Amino acid sequence: MENTVSILRQIPLNNYILLSTLLFCIGVIGVLSRRNAIIILMCVELMLNAVNLLLAAFSAYNSDPAGQVFVFFIMAVAAAEVAVGLAILMMVFRNTGTVDINALNKLKG
Repeated sequence: MENTVSILRQIPLNNYILLSTLLFCIGVIGVLSRRNAIIILMCVELMLNAVNLLLAAFSAYNSDPAGQVFVFFIMAVAAAEVAVGLAILMMVFRNTGTVDINALNKLKG
C-alpha cells in the first residue's frame, strides 16, 4: 500500500486533475450526444471512474484514507447501477426490439 502511495505522489496532482477532467468531459459528451442506452450507461460509468480517480489521488496526496472509502462506496453504487440498468434495458429490448433512447417514447402510454 505504501509503495502505491509513493508512486501516486511522484506524479504531480495537476496531472490527475487534468486526466480526471478529460475523462469526465468525454463521459458528459457521450451521455449528451448518443442515443444508444448501453453507450450512455458506459459513459456514466466513465464519469464515475473519473471521480474515483480524483478521490484516490487527493486521498493519496493528503494521506487521508477517507477518499478511498468514498471510492469503495462509489464502486458499489456503480455496480448496482449497472445491474439495474442492464436489467431495465433487457426488458426494453424485449418489448421494443431496440435500445435506442428515442424508441422509449413509445412506452409513455
